Amino acid sequence: MLRGISPLFSPELLATIYRMGHGDELVFADAYFPSDSLSGNVIRADGLKIGALLDAVLALMPLDKYVESPMIMMSPCNGDQCDKSVEETYLEIARKYLPSLPPPQKLERFAFYDRARKSFAIVKTGDTSNYANLIVKKGNFS
Repeated sequence: MLRGISPLFSPELLATIYRMGHGDELVFADAYFPSDSLSGNVIRADGLKIGALLDAVLALMPLDKYVESPMIMMSPCNGDQCDKSVEETYLEIARKYLPSLPPPQKLERFAFYDRARKSFAIVKTGDTSNYANLIVKKGNFS
C-alpha cells in the first residue's frame, strides 16, 4: 500500500494513468461491456463500481479542460431507459476536481465502441448499472 493512494487502485491501473498523456482517454466499463473484444489493454477491476473508481482516479489525474466535454457516456438504445442518477453521480464526483465541468457528451452505442477501441485502456469494473460506461480524457496540471 502507498499513502495517499486509494486502495481501489491495482498496480496496473496506477501504472496506466501514470503512462497516459494529455488527451489520452480511459474507459470505465460496466460488467457487460465487450472490453476484451475492443482492446488489448484491459485492466480488471472486478467488484468495483465506476463511481468509486472514478473518484480515486480523478484525485490523481486531471480531466482535459480544453475540450468541450472531457467525459463521454453511452446514449441509451431505442426503447431503453438509463438511470439518471448514474450521470448525476459521475458529475458530482468530477466537479469536485473540475467545478466548471459540463455534463458528459453522449454517444450512440456503436460510436461509443469505436471511441473505446481508440482509448489508451479499458478498466473493466463489476458495475451492473444500466449505461454506466464512461470515457474520460486526461488533461494536464496547468
